[in-house]
Amino acid sequence: MPSKTPTSVVTGGAGFLGSHLCDRLLAEKHRVICIDNLITGDTANIAHLFGHDRFQFVHHDVTNYIFIEGSVDYILHFASPASPIDYLKLPIQTLKVGSLGTHKALGLAKAKGARFLVASTSEVYGDPLIHPQEESYWGNVNPIGSRGVYDEAKRFAEAMTMAYHRFHGVDTRIIRIFNTYGPRMRLNDGRAIPAFMSQALRGEDLTVFGDGSQTRSVCYVDDLIDGIFRLLMSDTSEPVNVGNPDELTMLQLAKEIQALTGSKSRIVFKPLPEDDPKVRQPDITRATKLLGWAPKVDRAEGLTKTLEYFRQKIVAHRPGA
Repeated sequence: MPSKTPTSVVTGGAGFLGSHLCDRLLAEKHRVICIDNLITGDTANIAHLFGHDRFQFVHHDVTNYIFIEGSVDYILHFASPASPIDYLKLPIQTLKVGSLGTHKALGLAKAKGARFLVASTSEVYGDPLIHPQEESYWGNVNPIGSRGVYDEAKRFAEAMTMAYHRFHGVDTRIIRIFNTYGPRMRLNDGRAIPAFMSQALRGEDLTVFGDGSQTRSVCYVDDLIDGIFRLLMSDTSEPVNVGNPDELTMLQLAKEIQALTGSKSRIVFKPLPEDDPKVRQPDITRATKLLGWAPKVDRAEGLTKTLEYFRQKIVAHRPGA
């Protein structure tokens, strides 16, 4: 790490993961430049950082040229719609930020001689034919399906990152993020945990897609951010899975949240979306071996912390609140 105060740029820094990453980098004594165009991010996620002497917010679309004055040590590219509800509503923006945005961020890394970390995703594996998913698996993705805009944007981002690494010698890192949850997710995020919690707290039916037998492995945000930081400071340019391998079905998750909230809501079933993965579980052998990383927060603790956040958000959004 540089002896001076390192400068880190976080694209998508007002989003769920990006804002937590800004917090961690500031705690590690970095100067942080947060860039976001706020199409899915929210300044409420970083409001507590305004006025911090090492924090700067820049309202900017990273698919356009990125100008940063002075030296930059680290660039963490987290700009992208990340939930199905977002990338189905914003398909072209999703493709552009994965392609043009990654290109512009890599160009900045090249110009500044900065280390570059791209936020990839377990979605690069698509609807996987091997289980659990290890980094050597190439995936099973439908490029023309409705989810393809996100899956292929991230696959392209990885390819562009490796091209800059091999051709230009840029120091790069690729993190494949599996399902993550925690405070600062949006009420209308569309992903399972925000949906179940919002529905339960409002007394609405909990909506499970398909028969609920499809699985996910959910990681609490603090654990994920620790994995990201460890990868950033590591010396590996190979992709690394970061997520919690504790797998559960969507029906099981709905029942856990139903019990946690004490809700009388019913569980109802709706048709499974197109190309929805049937299984999802990270093989984290590489993260454990190379980064000394493993998740520490168990699901009961993580869900309890997350529920408290959603409870406050729902109270704040009630008419007359």
